[in-house]
Amino acid sequence: MIVGQLRKNYNHLMCKNLITLQNCRIENNRAVLVPELSWKMNEGEVWLVIGPNGGGKADFLNALSSCGNGNSGRAERITPNAEGLFSDIFSDSTELVSLERAARLIQEERENDESDYLEDGVDHGRTGRVFIAQALYDGSLDIKKGMANNELPAAARLLENDPSIKLCGIERILDRGLKYMSTGEIRRTLLARALISGKKLLILSDPFAGLDVQSRTILLDFFDSIARKNGFPQLILGMERWHEIPDAITHVLEFRDKQVSYCGERAGYEALLKERGEQEAAGEEEKRQSFKSGFEELTNTDATAVESRDVLVEMNDVNVGWDGHQVLRNLNWKLIRGEHWLVRGPNGSGKTTFLELITGDNMQVFSNDVRIFGNRRGSGETIWDIKKRLGIVSYRLHVEYRMLGGTSLLAVIISGFRDSIGLYDQPTDSEIDAAKKWLALGGFAGRESENFGNLSYGEQRAILILRSAVKTPEILILDEPCHGLDEQYRSKILQLMELIGNGGTTTMLHVTHDPSEVLPCEKHILELHPNEDPMYRILEA
Repeated sequence: MIVGQLRKNYNHLMCKNLITLQNCRIENNRAVLVPELSWKMNEGEVWLVIGPNGGGKADFLNALSSCGNGNSGRAERITPNAEGLFSDIFSDSTELVSLERAARLIQEERENDESDYLEDGVDHGRTGRVFIAQALYDGSLDIKKGMANNELPAAARLLENDPSIKLCGIERILDRGLKYMSTGEIRRTLLARALISGKKLLILSDPFAGLDVQSRTILLDFFDSIARKNGFPQLILGMERWHEIPDAITHVLEFRDKQVSYCGERAGYEALLKERGEQEAAGEEEKRQSFKSGFEELTNTDATAVESRDVLVEMNDVNVGWDGHQVLRNLNWKLIRGEHWLVRGPNGSGKTTFLELITGDNMQVFSNDVRIFGNRRGSGETIWDIKKRLGIVSYRLHVEYRMLGGTSLLAVIISGFRDSIGLYDQPTDSEIDAAKKWLALGGFAGRESENFGNLSYGEQRAILILRSAVKTPEILILDEPCHGLDEQYRSKILQLMELIGNGGTTTMLHVTHDPSEVLPCEKHILELHPNEDPMYRILEA
C-alpha cells in the first residue's frame, strides 16, 4: 500500500507540465474579465471547464485558444499579474470548436457574401472542403472560396477518405456551402477541421449541443479514445452543464462570478455538486411559483384563451432542395391552433429548412403551396404581415443579432414588439416598462444597459428567447432554444416554454435533439427521415 502510494506520488512529480497559469488575469481591450487565476495542466490529466453563463468559462477558453472575436475588439488574452507566470507548450498549435466559433463562421460567410456582384446572383461561399483545406495547408497554399475541386491539392480532393472526415460523418456535405449547412453539420465540420489541422491542443466547448443522438455517441467515444492516448492532441472540454460528461475526464475547473470556484479532481467536484443539489432543492418550488406569478402578470394569462381550431399553417406537397440535394420531399402537414409540435430528426434532415418556410427565410416557399394564417405565401402579403404574428428563436436570428453590433439588452427585448433586428425608433414608456419586467423575469434585472455583444453565447440565447415571448405571438418557433444554456437558464427557459404552452394563446413549434427538453404539452411529432420515402412521419406522443 505504502509502495503503491509512493509510486503514485513519484509518477505525479514526473508528469510533464503542459500549461501553467500562476497569478494571471484574463482581459480584453476593454476590461479585466477574470482578475485572478492560477491553474496547471499536467500530462495525463483531462480537464473539464464548466460554469454558469457569464461566469468566466467562455473568457478562459477563448483566451486559452487565442480565438477571441477580434472584429469586436474583445479578443480575450491571458496576462500575468505582478510576479505572475503564463507558460504552455502549445504555442500557436491550438484549435477551438465552439458554438461561438460556429456563429462567427456563419457571420464571416454573410459578411463576405458577394451575391450582388455575381451574374447568377448566388454566392455559395466556402464549401466544407475549401474550409478544411485552408486549415490543412495553413497558409502554405492560397486556397480561396469558389475554387473548383480540380484546382485544389490532391489531399483536399480526397478528403472523403480521411478517417477524421468519416468519424465526423461529413463525407456527403464536403461540397456544400457552409451557409447551407445545418447547425449540427457546421459543428461537425469544425470538429473535422480541428482534427485534420494537426493542432496539439483541441478545446471542445459544448461539442454535443445541436448534435443528434448518433453524432453525440460517436463524439463521446472519440473523446474518450483520444483522451486516453499518450501524446497529441491533448483535449480540454468545456461544458455549460454536468451532462454527458465523458468517462475520461479526470479534473474539473469551474468558474462562477468571474473567478475560480473549484479546481481539482473529478470525484471532489461530483461531491460538491451533490451537496449543492441538496441545498438548492429546498427553495426550488418557491422559485418556480415566483417565476410563474411573474409570467402571468406579464402575459395576463387569466384572460380567456382562444378556443378556435384555425389552421395556422398548411403545407401541400412541399419540395425544397438545392444543388441536386433534396431536403424536403412531398411534405403534407398542418398546424392547428393549440396543437404544440415537436420537430425532430438527424442533423441535416431539413428541420431548420422546414421552419424557415414558415418564417419566410427560405425563398423556395414561393414556389410551393405553403399557406400561413389562411393565405398562400406570395399572394400579396408582406413578410411583416407574417412576422408580427410569430415569435422566433433560431440560429439565423442569433447570427443576425451578433452582426448588429452595440445593442443594449433593453433594446433587444423591445425589438420583439417591433419584429425588427435592432431598435430604430423611440420606444414607448409601456414598452420600456414591459421590457424591464421581462429582463427581471429572466434573471437580468439591472442589466438593461449592457451590450448584447458582450454577453456569453448562452446569455445571448436566453435574451433572444425572452424577446420572442414578449408579444405573446400566435406561433412561437423554437429551433434548439437551449443551445449554450447553463442549468439555471435552461431550467428557467423550459419552465417559460411550459407556461406558454399551457397558456392557451400561443402555439409552439419546437426543435430539439435532447429528450429531456421535450415538454408534456408537445403531443404531436413531425419526424424527418432523410433518404427515405416518405421522408417524414407524423406521430402522436
